[in-house]
Amino acid sequence: MIKSLFLGFVIIHATIHLRGFLQAFKIAEFSGLTLNITRAYGILWLCAALLFFAVAISLLLKNGYWWKIAVVALILSQILIFAFWHDAKFGLLPNLIVLLAVILSLGSLCFERSYKEEALSSLQQITPTAIVTEAELRELPQPLQKYLHYVGVVGKPKVRALRVVLSGEMRQKGKDYFPFIAEQYNFYDEPTRLFFMKARIMGITVPGYHRYRDGKARMDVRLFGLVAVASHEGEKMDAADTVTLFNDMCLFAPATLLDKRITWKPIDEMTVKAIFTNRNITISAILHFNGAGQLINFVSEDRWDVAAMKRYRFSTPISKYRSFKGYNLPAYGEAVWHYPDGDFTYGRIEINNVEYNEEVASP
Repeated sequence: MIKSLFLGFVIIHATIHLRGFLQAFKIAEFSGLTLNITRAYGILWLCAALLFFAVAISLLLKNGYWWKIAVVALILSQILIFAFWHDAKFGLLPNLIVLLAVILSLGSLCFERSYKEEALSSLQQITPTAIVTEAELRELPQPLQKYLHYVGVVGKPKVRALRVVLSGEMRQKGKDYFPFIAEQYNFYDEPTRLFFMKARIMGITVPGYHRYRDGKARMDVRLFGLVAVASHEGEKMDAADTVTLFNDMCLFAPATLLDKRITWKPIDEMTVKAIFTNRNITISAILHFNGAGQLINFVSEDRWDVAAMKRYRFSTPISKYRSFKGYNLPAYGEAVWHYPDGDFTYGRIEINNVEYNEEVASP
């Protein structure tokens, strides 16, 4: 809604700039323009109009760099406004509105850049990887062996890095769902999770950066990348993100379940318990499988709801699989808190793309 209003505003602003061109070339007369406009200045008014129209087209095409065109348009427009101040001084306010939009856009871009720089730095440190062999699976519980065979990890490289593209909707308790898109980079030599989400709330894109590295986690959500909306860190956040990292391993990168940091305890033919330790944090989870070998649920008692600062049962039931570059992986799942007063599904998530190791695209 807000983007549509701003788009319309820019188009109107561009159209007003055309008046200087039309007046200079005697194509039309406007009673509000009292100063003489030469044809040279008329061309400049036309250029400013075209630049603002280009801004509108870039916004319509969702080009993230519309602001660069807007900066040039604003400079030229403001020069013309000062040159024809008597007639054009009221153009200052629209330019200030466009300038504010540019500043807010740059705030979001700079916020996202910190995530991209960290992901790129980690990508440059990926080491060569060995191939997963049948022999490595033999020590694992039977349900897990069946899952890894179903996924198709044998004969393929072990996972050192992955990139996941996600979309879906989330909500807080008592509130409506909001849509989001997200990109995530995980690294496993030193367990790292870099998650950048763009939520759409009341027509405004709200970016959030979730970082987990060296056993330490931080969540930072900022309106326009400038105004802090939510920020969490500390031991409980570290534990919560260790569960999330392990959940990612189970769902997005099953080949990493051969990690020596994991202890497996079989429960029955369809269920196993995993104990995962990273740094000084140990968490556990129960993995539930079906007869086809698919992982259908991940349940942990060790994840903290950082908004409430309490620990509740957490699960991610999976209801759809699809092939991603030769791997059979979950394609849709939900994130559920099991509160004392009932289950609460706070996330519905589609997995759109998964890439591994050297195939991982740079941010």
